[in-house]
Amino acid sequence: MSQPSISETFIRQHSTRQSYERGRDYYLSGAVLSVTRRGEQIQAEVSGSDYLPYRVDIIFDESGVNALCTCPYDWGGWCKHIVAVLLTCLHQPGQVEERPSVERLIANLNRRQMQALLLRLAKQQPNLADLLETEVQRLETLPDAPDRPQTAPQRKALVDTAAFRRRVRAILHSLDGMRPSAAYWRVGAVVGKVRQVLAQAWDFIKAGDGENAIRILEAITDEYVQGWLALDASDGEVGEFFFELGDAWTEALLTANLSAKERQTWADRLACWQDEIADYGIEDVFDAARAAARQGWDAPALRRVLEEGIITPQGVWERDPPWYADDLARARLNVLERQQRYAEYLRLARAEGQRQQYLTMLVHLGRIDEAVTEGIQQLTSAKETLALARALQAEGAIDEALRIAEHGLQWDDITAALARWLRAAARKAGQTERALAAAIAAFQQDPSRQDYLAVQDLAGQRWPEIRADLLASLRQKGVRYPSASVEIFLHEGMIDEAIAAVEETMDGDLVESVVDAAIQARPQWAIHAARRQAESIMEAGQARYYPLAARWLEKARDAYRAAGQETAWQAYLEGILRRHARKYKLVPLLKALR
Repeated sequence: MSQPSISETFIRQHSTRQSYERGRDYYLSGAVLSVTRRGEQIQAEVSGSDYLPYRVDIIFDESGVNALCTCPYDWGGWCKHIVAVLLTCLHQPGQVEERPSVERLIANLNRRQMQALLLRLAKQQPNLADLLETEVQRLETLPDAPDRPQTAPQRKALVDTAAFRRRVRAILHSLDGMRPSAAYWRVGAVVGKVRQVLAQAWDFIKAGDGENAIRILEAITDEYVQGWLALDASDGEVGEFFFELGDAWTEALLTANLSAKERQTWADRLACWQDEIADYGIEDVFDAARAAARQGWDAPALRRVLEEGIITPQGVWERDPPWYADDLARARLNVLERQQRYAEYLRLARAEGQRQQYLTMLVHLGRIDEAVTEGIQQLTSAKETLALARALQAEGAIDEALRIAEHGLQWDDITAALARWLRAAARKAGQTERALAAAIAAFQQDPSRQDYLAVQDLAGQRWPEIRADLLASLRQKGVRYPSASVEIFLHEGMIDEAIAAVEETMDGDLVESVVDAAIQARPQWAIHAARRQAESIMEAGQARYYPLAARWLEKARDAYRAAGQETAWQAYLEGILRRHARKYKLVPLLKALR
């Protein structure tokens, strides 16, 4: 495999214990039907509980591994199907069909051949033509398109919105005719594809071409308002996309060079769209965009702030600020930053109470001392403090960054993220005492085994004293942090404390880790815990989980034997065989435990 190196350890790190074990079972049972690799991309099919196999797509890039599966799994980490595919690639590379990458396929094609290929594919796949059309328009009309020769300023080319409309319409109706139960799990992918079209509007916004961004947004919004109800919106993602549209509209309208009449037209259009979706509980998504359209950059209070830096309690508003004031302020700041209007940026950020943006811009402008002084005086949240510390670090102001972060540790509402950042940055700077204080703060805020070990690593000869304090704190917090408590107690060999912590949770992975550790030291508890897990599965009668029940019974058997109770184990096993004699998928698994 290419970067990163794939190993058993790497796969375990990206999956839960249960997903890994089930994925290994799938791999060993031959559930992986096919695996094809094209360069840095892997596509596979894995049989599962649905009548159609699940599709797994894995992409390797500089950021790591991006793995997706069409199954409904959504409980953290990779699903069992992804695990099974990667185990196949790792242990049975001969089962992977190697195919040339797309780059390799087209590397030797000349211009005529490339054109002929694209034309043929467009005829075979009508949706591809729409995709090509929108991509070509984006490349040809973006002001900073890298492949275009630099010429004298010309009249701005406008994108053809018809292609964008067709593309969005095709995406929204791509699930038509599919069974509702199957379509439900693909709704997220559909919204993701519409989001890719929205990304093209953002390309124009960031390039300063608000006019073309608005044209694309009009096409997307009009089609989405008309077609979104064809999707199953029960999980909220379909409706939440409207908020993303609202953000894009806000910045596009502030970026475009529009007359007051044109702005009012768009404000009215946004109001109409808002009215159409309000009956379905999607409200206020375009409020900030409508205000941006009505005000532009011409509102008197806004002009006073931008030109003179006049600050009032209402900021840039004549009356009390509306609920979306912060959203609109951040959108305006984004536009000002892209236009390099830094003086106006600072005036607006100060007037609107956007402390994080104000202070980080001071840092970017090289006004380090000013940013630190004002940061110590003004900052009141860990999030803002961490943002300023990171900005200072990026500019090479390490001492100032550490000072700001340490200042943030004095508040009651500090976050573990701030403490962990300071721990790492101080250690890198060779400031062990500062790093140790931050490490202890991180553990107290959000304890984990990793944080515990970080304190141990920094404590040196003070570790016995600090260890006692940390463990005492953990016993008090155990109910709220069962995972951390179990992992740390097991690390310290404190089986009884781990048992007490895991009794407060139903997390199967945590119970399993404690049972494994307790089989020799506390076999009676391990017997009880393993039996309870296995019996709940068997009584529920869910055949697909019977192998898991058998694994729990294996642990119970080992605990019986560790306690010297082989006869009791055999009696228990024969009893559950009689009780579940009609469960033909379970019985062979039980008999194998004799």
